Order: sequence, then structure tokens, then C-alpha cells
Amino acid sequence: MRTSDRTTTGSERIPRPAGRGKRHGEKYGASTGDAGHATPHGAPDGPRRGQHGSHGTERGAEHRKRRKRSRVRLVLAIAVALLVLATAGAGWVYLRLNGNINSFSQDGISTDRPTASAKGQNVLVIGSDARTGGNSALGGGDKNDIGRSDTAFVLHIYADHKHAIAVSIPRDTLVTIPSCKLPGGSWTTPQPRTMFNAAYSVGETAKGNPACTQNTVEKLTGLRIDHTVVVDFEGFSKLTGVVGGVQVCLPQNIYQRDLDPNRTTRGRLLFAKGEQSVSGQKALDYVRIRHGIGDGSDIGRIKRQQAFVSSLIKKVKEDGFTPTKLLPLADAATHSLTVDPGLSTADKLLSFVMSLKSIDLHNTKFVTIPWRYQGARVAMVEPDASALWSDLRADRTIDGKDASGKDKKGKGPSPTASGPTGNPSPTGPVSGAGTAVTVQNGTTVTGLAARAARTLRNHGFTVNGTMTAGTQDHTSTVITYGPGLRSSAENLARLFVGATVQEAGAAAGTSAGITVTLGQVYADNPGATPSSTPSASSSLPPSVASGARSGDDGPCSDLSYG
Repeated sequence: MRTSDRTTTGSERIPRPAGRGKRHGEKYGASTGDAGHATPHGAPDGPRRGQHGSHGTERGAEHRKRRKRSRVRLVLAIAVALLVLATAGAGWVYLRLNGNINSFSQDGISTDRPTASAKGQNVLVIGSDARTGGNSALGGGDKNDIGRSDTAFVLHIYADHKHAIAVSIPRDTLVTIPSCKLPGGSWTTPQPRTMFNAAYSVGETAKGNPACTQNTVEKLTGLRIDHTVVVDFEGFSKLTGVVGGVQVCLPQNIYQRDLDPNRTTRGRLLFAKGEQSVSGQKALDYVRIRHGIGDGSDIGRIKRQQAFVSSLIKKVKEDGFTPTKLLPLADAATHSLTVDPGLSTADKLLSFVMSLKSIDLHNTKFVTIPWRYQGARVAMVEPDASALWSDLRADRTIDGKDASGKDKKGKGPSPTASGPTGNPSPTGPVSGAGTAVTVQNGTTVTGLAARAARTLRNHGFTVNGTMTAGTQDHTSTVITYGPGLRSSAENLARLFVGATVQEAGAAAGTSAGITVTLGQVYADNPGATPSSTPSASSSLPPSVASGARSGDDGPCSDLSYG
């Protein structure tokens, strides 16, 4: 009997759809027939579950390769994304820091400046008590008041980048403020015997006049100021907070009336006696206290400010120059700094800061210019003050060591580099044979040029003539020289205490020969001679070095409270 097409017998099975069999075979690892049928049940040597035929092996390998390539692409994509984010982040930080920085105009800086020197760098740091921005709330006073300079020091960074010295200039020091630019564009006439901090207020603007203070310092010291940095109340407060506080020392309990003597009551306690960490408003109060400690003088306050800056530098160096530490510090610093155009971008400012990291704390010194009281004001003691500036111009430390960066073979900056110098080492008696000189009186002391001319003639110099200088506000003696006359000018400088030697182009109104413009130092010490003015080593009194503060001193060490 014939069976129908639907009937199956024994081992026969109904063929499955090719698609279904293919999925089944892939799932269990079985191969499929040519038509897509599953291998008949009982077929000899057919592949079983879990086994791979040749086609399955190739497909599995290709699948694994595809998955591996996908993982590589994913890793690369993540890496690229992180790189883009990091670059964008760095750009954001740079733009943020750049946007924080304020700079003052170059137009107000005098063209009558000391020539740039190869011996170290000089930075003028000004503490401003301007009431602009958020400063009024921190410092009190009227926010519309004019900007004033609360403190200032010249930071000399020696050429070896291992030594530095900060020289404080008391704000009450009587100096000559040179011609300075007013907001309207005109220039003032020089102001002799004027308090030093008045230079910052020239023009009576709320932000102050840092260019005028820089002009005054250059005229006073004979040093070329490479950079000027102004720190206001708000900036100072933020800096101390970012570093986590600064160690200070108090000799007694300090109350609100000690900070503000106009108070009728003692007020609340600001500081307990002893060593402690301060930041923000308390740090600002500490450096501003004047009346409540010692004799209430600005000189005593300067000592405490030097101790504070010393502790701040120590804290920053201890924390390390790492990005996690530097970026918050840079953000806080740049937010409330006003700088000269040479530091007006983030990369310039950070590069300058990083160049200071090798300076040793013990070799960082703090001094105040040699001074004395003159009534209610402060006068510089000469020739000591001029000797200090002369040492810095020559890159000598206050203990007389050469820090010009010379190596063990004596090689260092080129001796032909132009710029202010200290008196050269004498090689014998000063002889002016064959050297012609013009003498100018840069002071109000009558007969000074004629007196100097006699001294020069006694040493063999030819004096072309004597005259009165264009301005009579010179503190130190300036010797200018024309082409090829540097060595003759340096030889002549040995006759004048603390003289500054400059190329003729650095001072207006001088000839191309050699011109001596006499300063007040010469008027005060007219009898100084090569034998009484040693120049091979420092003529600075030992008391300046012995009274200096080192950066590694403790907060209670060597403090004078007035």
C-alpha cells in the first residue's frame, strides 16, 4: 500500500525550514546542509552540539576580531575625548587667569631710567590700601577715597637665582618724587622732601599711581625696576586663605582699639598672645596693626610685615609647586593683582613665579633701608643707604658675597653688559689723565659742582665746565658716558660714594662724553675719597647684615615691636 506524501516512516523526518535550521545550528554549534536542512538523525560522523565545523570556526574568529576592533575604537574614542577635555580645561584655566590680571599703563613710566642690568632682577612690590572693588569692606574707609600705598619693598633677585633680598622703604621716608604723569596726560614737576607714599597718590585716582611709585624708586635707588606688582586688601586676604593660613606671633592680646585708635572702647579680642595661624581678614588685620604694639611706629609694623611675608613664602614652598597647589594660588593672586605690562599675561606671570622656586629660604633676606627719625618723618642714613643700593646694583649680598651667577672658573655675565654698576675694584690711585669731564650740580646745595671739579682736577681729570643740572632732586651721583668711555667712567666713579654709571642715552640732557651729575649723597659726604670708600668689597655697615631677617626664621624670631 502506498503511503501519502505526508506519511513518514521509521527514521524519516519532515524537513525543517532552512531559516529555522540555520538558527538552531548556530545556537548549538551544528553545521547545516547545502539546502539549509539539519543533518539527518543518525548520520554517521556528523557534528554534535558544542562542536564546530570549519565554517563555524571562521565565523567565530571573525566575530572575535570585530569585537576586539570595537573595543580598540572605544578606547581611542575615550582617549581622544579626554584629551579634548584636558586641552579645553587648560585653555579655560589660561583664559580665566588672563582675565583676572589687571595691568597699569606703560605711558606713566619715565623715559629717564637706569639702564637695564645683566646683574639680577628688581621687582617693586606695593601694598595698596585702595578702597575700590571689595577692598572697602576689608579695610574700612570711603570707597571713593584716593588710592594710597600702605607698604612697599624692592625685591632684588640675584643673578644666581639662589639669593634674594627684600628692602622695605618706610612710607614716611622723605624723598624726591620725580616728574609723574597725571590722568589728563600732563606731567608734574618734581616734589623734593615729600613722603614716599605720596607718589602712589599722584593724580588722586581711586586705583592709585604705581607708575609714579616706580619712577620714584628708580630715581632713589639707581636700580632699574624690571617689574612692579601691586597687591590690594582683597588680593592679600584671598592669598592667605588659599594657602591655608600663615603663622604669626603676637607679644600680647590685641583688641579692636589696637587696630583703630579712634574707638572709644577696647572692643573684642582680635588676637590672643603667642604664635598662631591667620588668614583672610585676620591676616590683613595683623599686617595693618600699628598703634597697639610697641611704639606704634611704621618701622615696627614693617618688621612684622617682613615676618609675615617670610612665613607666607615658607608655607608656599612647603606645599610644593604642584598644579593642584599652584592653580588655586594663581587664581587668587591674579584676581586682585595689578602688574606692569611685562607681567600682564598668565604665562608670563607663572613663568616668573616658577623662576623663583630655587631660591633658598635661608638666603632670602629682609631689611629696611638705613633710616633715622627726622621730626615726625623718616630720613635715610647716608652713605649707608647708597651703599646698600650700590651693593644690589653690583649683585653683592649684604654680607659682601658675589651672587652674580659666576661659575667656579669665574665665568659669568659679560663684563661689557651696560647698566648701573657699583664702584669698580680699585687697581691703584685714581688717575684721570686724558679724560675730560663735565660736572653738573643735581642738588640745591650751592658750590657743589665747583667743589667736585677741584677734586677731579687734583686727580688729573680735565674739567670742561660746571653747571646746574636740569633738576635738583638727585639723591645719588650719576655718571654718564658716551661710546668707548665706560672704563674711564668707572674709574672716575671711584671718587664718589654710591655713584651710578650709565650710558649717556639713559639720562636726558647729557653729552656724549662723560658727565658727573652730583647727588645729595655727595653733598652730605663731600670728603669721601678712594681710601675712605672701599669698593673691592661692600662698604655697607655690618649692622645691616646682622639686623636682617632670613626667610627660614620662625614667626617669633627677631621681631621688633617698635
